[in-house]
Amino acid sequence: MTRYDICVIGAGIAGLSLAARLAEHASVLVVEAESAPGYHASGRSVAFAHFGLGERVVRTLTALSLEELAADPSDDRARPAEVHSALHIASRAELSALDALEKVHRDFGCDFERLSGEEAAEIAPALKIGPEHCHSAILDHGSLKLDADAMLQGHVRDIRAHGGRLEFSSAVRKIARAGEDWVIDTESDSFSAPILINAAGAWADAVAGMIGARPIGIEPRRRTVISFSGPEGSNVSHWPFVKTVGAGFYMLPEGAGQLLASPMDEGASEPCDAAPEEFDIATIAHRIEEATRLKVARITHSWAGLRSFARDELPVVGFAKDAPGFFWCAGQGGAGFQTSPALSRIGEVLVRGEEWPGELAAQGLTPALFSPARLSA
Repeated sequence: MTRYDICVIGAGIAGLSLAARLAEHASVLVVEAESAPGYHASGRSVAFAHFGLGERVVRTLTALSLEELAADPSDDRARPAEVHSALHIASRAELSALDALEKVHRDFGCDFERLSGEEAAEIAPALKIGPEHCHSAILDHGSLKLDADAMLQGHVRDIRAHGGRLEFSSAVRKIARAGEDWVIDTESDSFSAPILINAAGAWADAVAGMIGARPIGIEPRRRTVISFSGPEGSNVSHWPFVKTVGAGFYMLPEGAGQLLASPMDEGASEPCDAAPEEFDIATIAHRIEEATRLKVARITHSWAGLRSFARDELPVVGFAKDAPGFFWCAGQGGAGFQTSPALSRIGEVLVRGEEWPGELAAQGLTPALFSPARLSA
């Protein structure tokens, strides 16, 4: 049985980004039940970094992550991000929400401008304008379109470069305590490590249950996405990421004349291999046709993924109080990619017992904000 310093369960963006940092200092094993990284959630994400998601903590983590996300690769790997503007639109009834979002962009020093409905339609020509449609908007010039696969594979590459090991198609069957180590039995092998990191996404509470640790109440929520063709003969690649400030939809260009769209659904789900429901597919097609002049004549592809939340919708990063060496890395919700540089750094600091960084404290971020202990009541 091979012994490692750290074993990470889960090869989504949370587990891989943290494992890549820790592999620089320790021997690391990543165990993943599926045959590829990011199978259930990360690989199905429409990864886009913007400030229209989450609240103060998530937005602060996003701000702290943007520089690393936008940086040029140090080697021949694919770029993880490209600058792509985000257009946040509002009807007249939603202006107060748009005003609040404008303040967020101002507070974080974003390169943005406030637009009228007519100005927004010049940038996203399919939009309907008027009091009930796009009445006003915010255009963020610094948002990033992220390449989820490039980010996942980049972390895999870094883990291996530092001597780490990844075991795919290795569902965990049993976890037991043996002295100061955790012994992890998979379908084909056994491993041990004194530190066990639970980055199992929607299955995080199930992993905790395997060792008798208190669950933290992770709630998986289904998110649906469809792909359809843009207007015939039109180049939609320059269209911005478009998102309503309230309940509605988001839409963005994706490759050869295609558009992606989601109704931003959050249907409660058991941990599973999520599939889209017909109602949600119909909902997004209807919302696109109501808010734009586009016709969703044929849906090229549809899919769903699970986004996992703690009950306060903040990430959970820290050691459990009721299980020695058991570390939570869960609850990233829909912001896992855009916050992964900052969250993986926080995880690295906490796992290694380093001094809390001053730049995090200066932003009002403390270990207690992320600790699983906050969810024990």
